[in-house]
Amino acid sequence: MEERANLMNMMKLSIKILIQSALSLGRTLDSDFPPLQQFFVVLEHCLKHGLKVKKTFIGQNKSFFGPLELVEKLCPEASDIATSVKNLPELKTAVGRGRAWLYLALMQKKLADYLKVLLDHKHLLSEFYEPDALMMEEEGAVIVGLLVGLNVIDANLCLKGEDLDSQVKIKNKIDCLEKTNSKLQEELAAATDRIGSLQEEQQQLKQQNELIRERSEKSVEVTKEDTKVELDTYKQSRQGLDEMYSDIWKQLKEEKKIRLELEKELELQIGMKTEMEIAMKLLEKDTHEKQDTLVALRQQLEEVKAINLQMFHKSQNAECSLQQKTEAISSFEGKTNEMMSSMKQMEERLQHAEKARQTAEERCNKMKQELAGRLDTCRQQMSQLDSKCSTLEKELKSEKEQRQTLQKELHQEKDATTLLKTELQQMEGLKKELRKLQDEKQQLEKVCEEQEQALQEMGLHLSQSKLKMEDIKEVNKALKGHTWLKDDEATHCKQCEKEFSISRRKHHCRNCGDIFCNTCSSNELALPSYPKPVRVCDTCHTLLLQRCSSNSS
Repeated sequence: MEERANLMNMMKLSIKILIQSALSLGRTLDSDFPPLQQFFVVLEHCLKHGLKVKKTFIGQNKSFFGPLELVEKLCPEASDIATSVKNLPELKTAVGRGRAWLYLALMQKKLADYLKVLLDHKHLLSEFYEPDALMMEEEGAVIVGLLVGLNVIDANLCLKGEDLDSQVKIKNKIDCLEKTNSKLQEELAAATDRIGSLQEEQQQLKQQNELIRERSEKSVEVTKEDTKVELDTYKQSRQGLDEMYSDIWKQLKEEKKIRLELEKELELQIGMKTEMEIAMKLLEKDTHEKQDTLVALRQQLEEVKAINLQMFHKSQNAECSLQQKTEAISSFEGKTNEMMSSMKQMEERLQHAEKARQTAEERCNKMKQELAGRLDTCRQQMSQLDSKCSTLEKELKSEKEQRQTLQKELHQEKDATTLLKTELQQMEGLKKELRKLQDEKQQLEKVCEEQEQALQEMGLHLSQSKLKMEDIKEVNKALKGHTWLKDDEATHCKQCEKEFSISRRKHHCRNCGDIFCNTCSSNELALPSYPKPVRVCDTCHTLLLQRCSSNSS
């Protein structure tokens, strides 16, 4: 069942690729078209599935041409294909005849019809196939239904010059397909592993973002509560402290702006995450474009990591500033309590606070300058890293191109070696045959020399007796008359005994009246009953010429 399912899926895929490529090409297909070759390889495997082994005198025979021969009996329209396949002298094996039959059926656009006729007579197919074979189950009917779609394709396949008996080309194609399939499977496994790691990193980033958001929300809530308490306490104090409250309000507004910026950055990050999820779905669908999309995902992940680091640094800075503010607020609360006891001491402390504020502002300015310098250095490092990445990508592309060229050269060398091996084997076989023929030639030459001597002695006696016999035969023919053979009575040539067909027509010999083919009756001679030269068979031609030469001598 697994074999049938795999073969059916392979057949679906090959037919789909063949139709799409043929429609995009927009012309008639030839035998060198790669999708067409792959289709015939898969179809041959489907027809071979579950074939019974037949024992003969030569050995075991297992070919799919046997069930295809039944089509001629079941469907009279297929008789032309069967006769043309049998008349091809280049085909020596049943496998080659079966492939030629499939080529001709595809050109006639009746491959699906012929195979459907076979499936309708499964009691005849049981002689050739096992009960669990693909052609005996429902998968065979599904494949025949898929083959109907090939009637859209126009094919012109030349059978002359094609080595359909050998399976070297087909094995090479199968090996190439298996190698490409294994490579694709390895790349898919690597892509799935990479997708899993990216998903884990994405989950980690989500957790980090949630933690940052919770911390920022908590810090904002704490600051809001603290500010409310501070406002209630400072409203009850003197008007001179309103300026300090206004400064604190400005700081709160700045913190709100920072919070809004953080929320915007978080929204951008969420948008980037959604884009990442879309890219991951596209990766699962389009495996052929996985390398380009993986590079884009890596770049996007690096950008997200950089944004997360920036967000983390900003959140840390915000926490530090909040801690400083909370400390300042606590100090301010102590000062307000002391101010209620003594106004004079508060004024002195206010002066000290102003001095401390100035020093703090100076420190903040210095910290801002240091942060700006660090940002510039980070940007320079990022530009250097981008340049390095671009150089590495260029090197990778060049290495991939070199690898592809080397693989092509390796395939060409392998094909050349296989061809040379086959030629060497053929040469060795031809050498052995030459040796045998030379030995036979020497023996035949000896026999011919002995027989020539005997024939020369017998020739003189036979020539005289032949002349006498021919004279007697002419007299008998003149008396009896020639028998003119009818067209319906002759099915084979009398001389070469080949069967007559559309290409091999019938011809009468005007001397003896028998029916011959064109090659055996291509001579013309003038007869006593015909004034002009007429068609004569080879045997009559030689006899008439000998008679004329003997009469002249």
